[in-house]
Amino acid sequence: MAALQELERMGISGSAVTAWIRTVEEVSSRMPRPDLVWSGPEVPGLHARDTRRVYEELLGSAERSIWASSYAYFDGPRAFDVLARRMDARPDLRVTLLLNIQRRRGDTTAGEELVRRFADRFWETDWPGSSRPRVYYDPRSLELDGPAGVLHAKAVVVDDEAVFVTSANLTEAALDRNIEIGLLVRDRALAASVLSHFRGLIDQGLLLPLPMA
Repeated sequence: MAALQELERMGISGSAVTAWIRTVEEVSSRMPRPDLVWSGPEVPGLHARDTRRVYEELLGSAERSIWASSYAYFDGPRAFDVLARRMDARPDLRVTLLLNIQRRRGDTTAGEELVRRFADRFWETDWPGSSRPRVYYDPRSLELDGPAGVLHAKAVVVDDEAVFVTSANLTEAALDRNIEIGLLVRDRALAASVLSHFRGLIDQGLLLPLPMA
C-alpha cells in the first residue's frame, strides 16, 4: 500500500501501475523455466525428472541436430543405443559428440597412437549404428605429464533449443544409481550460447576430430 501511495505521489496512476504489473507477470510467464533432473534414490515429495529418461527423450526425439558432451561412458553399445537408432531413422540428423580420451597414469604411448586406439575401439566396438556422428576430443589430455580429464563437460543440446546440463556421465551408474543433478531448459538463446562456445573450441583447434576407422 505504501508503495502504491508513493507511486501516486509521483504522478503514476493506479491503473498504470496495474498495467505495468500485468506486463511483468506476462513476461515472467513466458520465460523458460528449468526442469530439475536427478539420478539416484527417490525422495518422497520431491518433483524431479529422471536423468536416464531425460537423456533418452532428448536423443530419441531430435529432428535436426544433437550436440552431446560426456567425460566418460561405459558399455558403448548401450550408452549410444538411443542416439544411434535415432540417427539411423533420421538420415539428415546432424550429431556431434565431444568425448574425453584418457591417458592412463604412467602410460608413455605416443598421443597419436592413443587416439588411433580409441578411434578403432569406438567405431568397431562402441558405436552401434550405421550412421556416424562427428566426434571431437581435447588433445591436452594426451600430453605426457599433462592434465587428466580436461574434457569434463556433461551437456546435451538438441535442435538448437533444448539444453540439458548435468553432473552425470553416460554410464549406468551415473544415469541410474549415483546421486547426480542437472537442469533441462528449453531456451534458444541459451542453446545458441552453448553451441557458440563448443563451435569456437573446434574452430580454434582446441578440440580435434576423431579419425574414422
